[in-house]
Amino acid sequence: MNEQVLNIVRHFANSNKPIAAVCHGQQVLAAADVLKGKICTAYMTVKPEVIRAGAKWVDPNETSSNAHVDGNLVTAPAWPAHPEWIGKFLELLGSKIEP
Repeated sequence: MNEQVLNIVRHFANSNKPIAAVCHGQQVLAAADVLKGKICTAYMTVKPEVIRAGAKWVDPNETSSNAHVDGNLVTAPAWPAHPEWIGKFLELLGSKIEP
């Protein structure tokens, strides 16, 4: 993994800036060592890596949500969750979407 990318991820995590990750994107978070103590979801095959990185993995099939928010981190398991994932990320950014 590119060290510059990992440093950017670490900066966002350490500065409590909003981070959004979907599908296999959580592998970047694991490589940057910023998942410890977090609760998140990811694509099912990434679950072992998320757990090894010190996070608790949430199974979206066992919740009423396809996206999970933990502090500054918004995660989702795959592309079908995009609408909810983007909505939760926009809320985290302080955006208000109205019809």
